[in-house]
Amino acid sequence: MLTLVVVGALGAACSSSSSPTASEQLTSQLRQLVAMPGGPVGAIALVQTKAGVRVSTAGVANRATGQPVTDSDFMRLASVSKAYNGAVTLSLVQQGKLALTDTIGQLLPGQFPAWSAITVAQLLHHTSGLPDYTKSPAFLTQVSADPTATITPQQIVGFVANQSPLFAPGSTYDYSDTDNIVVGLIVEAVTGQSYESELATEVYTPLSLTDTSLPSTTAMGQPTLHGYALDKGRPPEDVTTALSPSGAWASGAMVSTPAGLNTFMRAYVAGRLFGPTLQKDQRQFVPGSSGPPGPGTNSAGLAIYRYQTKCGTVFGHTGNFPGYTMFAAATSDGSRSVTVAVNTQLNDTKPVSAAYTALRNLESTAVCAALAG
Repeated sequence: MLTLVVVGALGAACSSSSSPTASEQLTSQLRQLVAMPGGPVGAIALVQTKAGVRVSTAGVANRATGQPVTDSDFMRLASVSKAYNGAVTLSLVQQGKLALTDTIGQLLPGQFPAWSAITVAQLLHHTSGLPDYTKSPAFLTQVSADPTATITPQQIVGFVANQSPLFAPGSTYDYSDTDNIVVGLIVEAVTGQSYESELATEVYTPLSLTDTSLPSTTAMGQPTLHGYALDKGRPPEDVTTALSPSGAWASGAMVSTPAGLNTFMRAYVAGRLFGPTLQKDQRQFVPGSSGPPGPGTNSAGLAIYRYQTKCGTVFGHTGNFPGYTMFAAATSDGSRSVTVAVNTQLNDTKPVSAAYTALRNLESTAVCAALAG
């Protein structure tokens, strides 16, 4: 049985050594992050080693109640959802229901003529050249007009379906949320089931993930890690239910807990859902960052990223969504892992904020703690 050590907002007492351990540094950095201007209201870091799981927190999950942050709080996974998208797809490839070399034209005949030559592998690798629908003026206008309205997957791709690829498929890395929406449609086409149902069949059930879902409404489970928008000079605004996740669907709408995400990422990185042969295909890395970039040097595989840090290499994904930013990764065999989540959106938009820089440093410290334990 794993040992669980919880370190609250006050942190653990430092050792008598003059050099703090990575775990002690992590606790200190969490406190500093929530205290700094532009920092989140709350933060949590799970570090799993062979000895067990250490949970460190700072701040609160809910400003109104003072509810502490825990590893059972429901939170939006944002673009970490893309890793689940990859897990479903690679599992179906393992079963022979589709192949990485299959094209959009073969799997979704007649639906997207301009995209017909793009392969499943290129979609998962973000080398498809598909324009990102989240940058479409029409999409942004619709979301601004009615932020909580439901948007269907077909409506999502419809914002860019008449556009040709931005470059020759397979020639360049370019992160596009459209890629994973199309993969979700492919999953439905080859199985005859909803994408949500296939998530349950291929991911939730095998990994006993009872706290993970793909909601189409703004409803959240309890307890909730509330998400906040931070505008300079104004109190944090609770945006937990301000935006419908349906507009992100297979690209970024999933909900889970820090503990559930940690369980998934360990299994996903270790290839438990699809085996070593496909894991080798998955890890054909090219230069490219997840969104936002994770710690160290980032490289992109098929729905997975390699993070080469000063303490070693881990594999996983990052994500952000209004009110949330997270990072989850594991070692190649899944035995060591880290999950970091904060309840505000921090990214690498220029000029880069001090809080975002502090978050990336914190992620690096968390990786070091996982690899050192």
